Amino acid sequence: MLTNEDCQQLKQRGMAPEVVEQQLARFEQGFPFLRLLSAAAIGQGIKALDEVERQKMIDRWLQYKAEGHHITKFVPASGAASRMFKNMFDFLSADYDVPTTDFEKKYFEGIHRFAFFPALDDACHVNCGMGVDALMAEGRYKDVVENMLGEEGLDYGRLPKGLLQFHAYPEEARTPVEEHLVEAAQYAASDGKAEVHFTVSGEHREAFEDLLSFVLPDYEKRYGVKLNVSLSEQKASTDTVAANMDNTPFRTEEGRLLFRPGGHGALIQNLGDLESDVVFIKNIDNVVPDRLKDDMVAWKQAMAGLLVEKQEQAFSYLRLLDTGKYSHEQVMDMVRFVRHDMCVSMEGLKDMEDAELVTFLRGKLNRPMRVAGVVRNVGEAGGGPFLAYNRDGSASPQILESSQIDNNNARYVEMFQKGTHFNPVDLVCGIRDYKGNKFDLQKYVDPETGFISFKSKNGKELKALELPGLWNGAMSDWNTIFVEVPLSTFNPVKSVNDLLREQHLG
Repeated sequence: MLTNEDCQQLKQRGMAPEVVEQQLARFEQGFPFLRLLSAAAIGQGIKALDEVERQKMIDRWLQYKAEGHHITKFVPASGAASRMFKNMFDFLSADYDVPTTDFEKKYFEGIHRFAFFPALDDACHVNCGMGVDALMAEGRYKDVVENMLGEEGLDYGRLPKGLLQFHAYPEEARTPVEEHLVEAAQYAASDGKAEVHFTVSGEHREAFEDLLSFVLPDYEKRYGVKLNVSLSEQKASTDTVAANMDNTPFRTEEGRLLFRPGGHGALIQNLGDLESDVVFIKNIDNVVPDRLKDDMVAWKQAMAGLLVEKQEQAFSYLRLLDTGKYSHEQVMDMVRFVRHDMCVSMEGLKDMEDAELVTFLRGKLNRPMRVAGVVRNVGEAGGGPFLAYNRDGSASPQILESSQIDNNNARYVEMFQKGTHFNPVDLVCGIRDYKGNKFDLQKYVDPETGFISFKSKNGKELKALELPGLWNGAMSDWNTIFVEVPLSTFNPVKSVNDLLREQHLG
């Protein structure tokens, strides 16, 4: 199916032909749905920390930081903001010129409250000879929107979310990039340094670098922390080949294979490249202004403290196993830890001989660990926490998306619909083993958890292959601890009008 020219193209991309052949075979085979044990809930896979426990974990984290460990804040920031402005693009192409839908009316009624309003007003003066208010008074609403979205104005229709002005302060307007820098200084700094890593698109890398070079000295001075910021891009070798609807390779007009980014799951390689002990992961748009940061910072520290405490317990068990000198009761302690703290269950454990049990325990203890914050389900679209079966027959905590669940299984659908909690992508990860070596994170990906989506190119339909998601299948074989965190820590910006919510206003 692959030609000599295809193989040459793959060589240039750093991809092996067998990888592409496997991807094309996947279009034929599809992906299996996951087997579910139950939705996770408080007391059933989700921990709820009381105030005493939370403070204990915060103290544990502060102690860990004081020991000088390598900590990184990892922020996927390559996504374009175009979906944030879908309603306003629709307005530009509509056959009417004044705000008509509820969304459009809310946008213009609240326009002075957007952090980017002063910049938008300046753009309107430059390009139209008058400001926002004057344009609206003349009914030129579309000119206002064009100045927000268009290249001659703020260019928000093309830029990534990380570079948009989200929050207004008396002396400045901050982008999400800047808010993440402030967060890093508050909970991820160790030995006077905070490390932040953004994954960006090649198209916008220079813009990120320009912003960072401009703002870093000021934030370092304000918070008394050296901010070491690095950027990386999704690797071309993680792109996936596109297919026609009959599962043959989709080709461009020039006859070349078409490749598409494999989704955020490809970033597992970027994560694995870090030299860190502990990594915080949070989406670029889930930020709040300073007046609301205290609660978020406290919970981040509590989650991190829980991670290092449980990780050290797992490490101590592994060191004991290495000695070969342990009692049956000590093995039973490990079983209880794996079952109750890691929420990993396995049929037939009680029937295993100690030697077989030790092999099982070593496999479950010696792997990457994450603490994942989950919030009460308030109807947001996205994944949730479940207890799902693994390839070896065990069941463990997993973050699942709706696409991974068989819609023909009424019991599974009910689990998903009635789930009490939602995944806000709020993770603290331990990516080194008990000997201090980096885990090879690729070994803990479940390749059976990707999915196929339907796209188009130049008006022609195609199938696209999404890799196992970063916090879904790419971390499928990690140890996962779910912790309930308050809704105050979850404030995503999915549409421009979300910036008019109380949580994002100064």
